[in-house]
Amino acid sequence: MTGARPWAVVTGASSGIGAWLARGLAARGHPVWVVARRGHALDELAAELTDRTGVDVRVSVRDLADPVARDALCEELAAEPVAVLCANAGFPVCGPVTDNDAVREAACVEVNAVALHALTLAVLPGMSARGRGRILVSGSTAGYQPVPTAATYAATKAFANTFAESLHAELRGTGVSCTLLAPGPVRTDFYRVGGVPGLTDQKLLAWQSPRYVAEAGLRAMERGRRLSVPGPVAKAQYVVGRHLPRTVLAATLRGTILPRLRGARAPRTVEPSARAP
Repeated sequence: MTGARPWAVVTGASSGIGAWLARGLAARGHPVWVVARRGHALDELAAELTDRTGVDVRVSVRDLADPVARDALCEELAAEPVAVLCANAGFPVCGPVTDNDAVREAACVEVNAVALHALTLAVLPGMSARGRGRILVSGSTAGYQPVPTAATYAATKAFANTFAESLHAELRGTGVSCTLLAPGPVRTDFYRVGGVPGLTDQKLLAWQSPRYVAEAGLRAMERGRRLSVPGPVAKAQYVVGRHLPRTVLAATLRGTILPRLRGARAPRTVEPSARAP
């Protein structure tokens, strides 16, 4: 680290919300440490951030589904001053669980839940010792409801949502805060990675841009807020997911999602190149 300020770390920074989180942090003057699987995309982002803002940028190419790579990154984070952690890495596996690849289902849990937990625990001691720090967890409105055809993804986001909100309460008064970013539909490579590239063509959903979502999350994080749910559709999903009876909600989602999923599915062979959009 050549700058005087501690790092702002963004996982899943190769595209989508993560890339815009990195851009927003760099624009605010933070040295940015970007993490994802796709090294070429990170290198391009690092060059862009350096050219535009002049901040220091560190690149770590890591597959957070790999316990060895994940543990190595945790050790690196624990040894460095980290001011901000944007735990954004995640990916969906779409389709009925019985039809999905078991390896990808397990990787979804590793990245979306296990890595989030491990990386947070890696940076918290340093933040607590310094009496300052910000954590932004990318959850989802999907974590507030059962989602047929995305059961594992919804379950991992339920973990992320609950963990972030619980941690927010624990950290009150310490100088360290945890904010949950819970977006609804966002137009990114996310759905291509999940095997449903055609889902972004569905006009029923009011898609938000990753830039808008990232900026909303950063503003909420800076204010130490508990929760950011960007956009009216996401807010409606949040309210419905929390208050509608589960039997009604599950049946309704099954009836609306399944027909659209069938038309949006990609062939069985899905390129795994953007696991952490």
